[in-house]
This record gives sequence, C-alpha cells and structure tokens, in this order.
Amino acid sequence: MINLEEVAVEANCREEITRQSHSLRSLFRSPSGYSAQVIPITTTPSKESTEIWVGGELIPQDAWLPITESRNGNVFSATFHLLCSGIGVQSLLLPLAFATVGWTWGIICLSLAFAWQLYTSWLLVHLHESNSGIRYSRYLHLAITAFGPKLGKLLTIFPVMYLSGGTCAQLIIVGGGTMKLFLKNVWDVNSLTATECFLLFICMAIVVAQLPNLNSIAWVSLIGATTAIAYCTLIWGLSICKGRPSGISYNPPEMDEKMDRFGVILNALGIIVLAFRGHNVILEIQGTLPSSPKQTSQNQMWRGVTVSYAVTAMCFLPLAVAGFWAYGNNIPSSYGRILSSFSQFNGHKSTSKFVLGLICILVVINCLSTFQIYSMVVFDNLEFKYTSRKNKPCAKWLRIAFRISFGGLVFFIAVTFPFLPSLAPLIGGMTLPLAYAYPCFMWITMKKPEPKSAMWCVNIGLGFLGLSLSVVLVIASVWNLADKGLRANFFRP
Repeated sequence: MINLEEVAVEANCREEITRQSHSLRSLFRSPSGYSAQVIPITTTPSKESTEIWVGGELIPQDAWLPITESRNGNVFSATFHLLCSGIGVQSLLLPLAFATVGWTWGIICLSLAFAWQLYTSWLLVHLHESNSGIRYSRYLHLAITAFGPKLGKLLTIFPVMYLSGGTCAQLIIVGGGTMKLFLKNVWDVNSLTATECFLLFICMAIVVAQLPNLNSIAWVSLIGATTAIAYCTLIWGLSICKGRPSGISYNPPEMDEKMDRFGVILNALGIIVLAFRGHNVILEIQGTLPSSPKQTSQNQMWRGVTVSYAVTAMCFLPLAVAGFWAYGNNIPSSYGRILSSFSQFNGHKSTSKFVLGLICILVVINCLSTFQIYSMVVFDNLEFKYTSRKNKPCAKWLRIAFRISFGGLVFFIAVTFPFLPSLAPLIGGMTLPLAYAYPCFMWITMKKPEPKSAMWCVNIGLGFLGLSLSVVLVIASVWNLADKGLRANFFRP
C-alpha cells in the first residue's frame, strides 16, 4: 500500500505542474496543499501526465470500499440514484406549505429553493475533482480538505450522520407505517402492529442491502425513482380528476398572535427548502462514475443532475399546486395523515381500493430503494474504519455482519423514537447548511476566486444566507414544538 505521505507529496508536485495547464480551470487557483489525512483519495492525472498513467486506483483502499469499489457507472445510473435519493414522501407536505403562504409566494419560494439547490449541486459536482486530479468521493473528506480537519469534522459529521443513518430510521417509520395503513385500509387487517410492520420492512431492506456496492444497486434506484414519480403523479392526478371536496378554503389559517403567524410561515418555508434532499450523496454518486484524462466525471454527472432536477421539478410543482387546489387548508401536517386523508377525501366512495393500495405499495417500494442509497454511506464508513486498521478488504461474512448490525440499530432507533419525523423540521434546519451554505464556502476555499468578483460575492452571499436561514428555521421549529408540544411516544410506534 502506498504511503500516504508519498501520496500527499505527489499531489502537491502534480498541482505545481498542472497549475498553468487547463484553460478552463485557470480562472481559479487550486488550493495550496492537500492534507494526507483526507483518505481515501483517488486521482485522475492531468494531460501532462497521461504518458505515465496506466489507470487504476492510487490508493488500493478505494477499491475495497462500497462507494468506490466499482466505477463503471454512467449517466443513467447516476440519474437513477439522484432521482431515488431526491424524491420522497417529504414532497407530500408541499401543499401544506402552500396553504400557509398562498399560491404566489409558494411558487416563488419553491422556484428559488430549486434554483439554489441546483446551483450548489453544480458546485459540488465541480469540486469532486480538483485541478491536481484528486477525487473527493465523500462529502466529509471534501469538507475536511476545504475547512481543515477540526472545523471540517465539527461542521459536517453530525449532518452527514443524520442524513444517512437518521434518514434510514425515518424510512423505516414511513415505510412501516405505510405498510400498516395498506393492511388496514385495503385488506381490513389489523393483526400486525406497527412494530411488526417496522420489522418486516427492515428485514426486506437488509436482504436488498447485501448488494456489494453503490454501483450495483443502480437497478434498485431505477425502481425507486420510478415508484416515486408514479405515486407523486397518481396523487396529484387523482386530486384533479376527483375534483375538490365541498367546503374548501384557500385562506391562510387565522392566528391570534403575530408570533404564531410568523412561526407558521417559517415552518412553511422549512417544508419547501427541505423538500429537496440528496446533497449529502452527490459526491458519493459521482464517485461511481469513471474518469479519464480526456473525459472527467464532471460532464456525465452534471448531465445526470440536470435530468434528475428537471424530473423532480415536474413532480414537485404539480403536486404542490394540485394538492393545494384540491384540498386547500384541509391538508394534514404529516405524511401518514396525508395518505389517510387522501383515502378519506377520495376513498372508498369514489376511488377503488386498488388505487389506494397501489399508492401505498409504491411508497413502500420507494422507501426500500432509498434506504439502500443512504445506508451505503454508513456501510462505506464502517468498512473504511476496518480497512484502515487491518490494511485489507472486509471479508464477505464481515460485510454481511456490518449490514445486519446496522439494520438492527436503525430498527431499534425507529421503534424507540417513532416520533422522529416530528423532529424533522428541527434537525433538518440544523443540517440545512450542508446543502445550501457549505458548498458555497468550500468553493471559495478551494477554488479561491478573486475577492469581490462576481463568483466570490454570489457564494459569500448565498453561504451566509444559508446559515441565517438555518438559524431561523431552528428557532421556528423550537417555537412550534414549545407551542404545540411533542407526542414523545417512546417504544410505542
């Protein structure tokens, strides 16, 4: 195994050689040095070094880990991963946000959040490979390189952990809860408890999780993306076809106190900005793509990002507009209640059990597929720690043990904290800078644009705006919890 210090020296030397080479990248200066602590890393040589480069991984450890074990992905697989990780049940709450802020401000805020997320995705895609050729296939490693070991870990370890392991726990709660709803409303079966539904869900998820690496679950992501698009389309399509129930009002809810009104508006903004997800796995998905001196992974990944965001917009906007048009202020405030209310509004009187059951099945399949992407980040971290200590790849039995153990852990979290989705606005506000602010600051730190230039001003402004928005949303979430309370049903899902 190549010594890490030699890798760092080689990276510095290569940076000096290639600093004047790339005409497109010469607008920005590369960082002055790279820490050998940022591991694992993979390099794609510059044009000057193509004669001596023979391909393969610079660090053998990258070839042992689930995220970078296979780099045979393409635009299609990247698009499937992005769609599956980006579209989820959180989009079902968009009509609730529109019910608070109204048509005009709802569309404006949704459009601004979409453009902001698309821009920060562009930043991450172009930060994946540095001017010296180093590939950062994990968000944490990029943050450590940009901000330094201490600050990088301080800022990103909790958000990355929550957006991987915490998301998996929420997927168990949502998927298991939807399974129970399916059995109750479609088959009229009440024999299975919520805990048993959670257990059934995680057992299926663990079976699929035995696929070895992120690239190998591309077909799973295709299924997840298809089901997400399908249930979003079914919900807003049926909402329009079945018409509006009587007594629908589009007026914002009346509040006695101005602070209550202010808190509700901020909560609606939080729903909109947190509807877009997946930033914490963009670098990991790009790590599955091949890269060569003539064609880096940036072009393929950006095509995948643009396609996935276009499809996401075609799902989110109609869902928000049609949902608000059909149900007005009667939209409930949680995922499960939305599906339940959908069956009440358009249930057995006008919509067949087959359609309602189909929507529930699509949601469960989507949750199972999305679980695989976010859990892969955890599997990669576990195997990274093992391979760093043992200097050898994980045995097959150990990889299976890691994945079963993680499944058991998140199942325990889901059963212990079944109210975790109620805390999503609070924790989501804490993790919001990961998508809206940190990419802007990382671009400035690593690319070093000229101070007060257009690129510098845009990233500084968006970065601080993202941090401010995070603070405001956390305060609003705390205010909302203090005002309405929290049903902390420990061990009683």
